[in-house]
Amino acid sequence: MINVSTTAASKINELLSEEGKEGSGLRVFVQGGGCSGFQYGLMIEEDGGTADQVYESNGVRLFIDPVSISYLKGAEVDFVETVTGGGFTIKNPNATSTCGCGSSFSA
Repeated sequence: MINVSTTAASKINELLSEEGKEGSGLRVFVQGGGCSGFQYGLMIEEDGGTADQVYESNGVRLFIDPVSISYLKGAEVDFVETVTGGGFTIKNPNATSTCGCGSSFSA
């Protein structure tokens, strides 16, 4: 299971509305790369693939491929505002270490 914070859900729904893609969801994935070995990816997804696991959290549909799900179990998508702007982050209990930018990890 992967969760979306209420703050992130609000921002995601706002973005989907701006893009005219109400009813779509968010693809959350892990790929090789980044300074710690793996990096997260997020993108708007209209319909998932046949092998995807689909979750719903705070009104947001999440599409996760079979490889990524093993790295993302128990994770949370959040949205944080900082002095330099805002952005989505993933809080991942499976990460053994993360890099300074927060967008890559090792497991």
